[in-house]
Amino acid sequence: MTGYEVRPVARVESALTDLATAPKQGDEGAPPARVVFDPQFHAAAADLRPGDRLVLLTWLHAADREVQAVHPRSDPDRPLQGVFSTRSPDRPNPIGLHTVTVTAAEHGTLTVTGLEAIDGTPVLDVKPVLGAVTGR
Repeated sequence: MTGYEVRPVARVESALTDLATAPKQGDEGAPPARVVFDPQFHAAAADLRPGDRLVLLTWLHAADREVQAVHPRSDPDRPLQGVFSTRSPDRPNPIGLHTVTVTAAEHGTLTVTGLEAIDGTPVLDVKPVLGAVTGR
């Protein structure tokens, strides 16, 4: 199989540091977080503004890449399911998908709500939610 190179464009700065206590989804109590872009990508982030709704693709670096089946939401009373039918972070390629809202934008840094990724999580890409970017 051919390898693929993926390079982070930013990193998450968050008060969330422990997978066990982090919310499972961004709308389940995630605190505001910062997305800090690598300086080489500041121009790519220059047009992002407060109010923008974005999809962040992240690399869930603390995930277990060997897991193929989980109890959904870590509930042992629920039957095992293959990870491709769940939102589990543990999966062969632990790519996270997060819809966030920008609340502040400074040169190279966004403050966002709705991000449950833990501190230090690499951000692979940022895309606007279709129809949700304000003023454009």
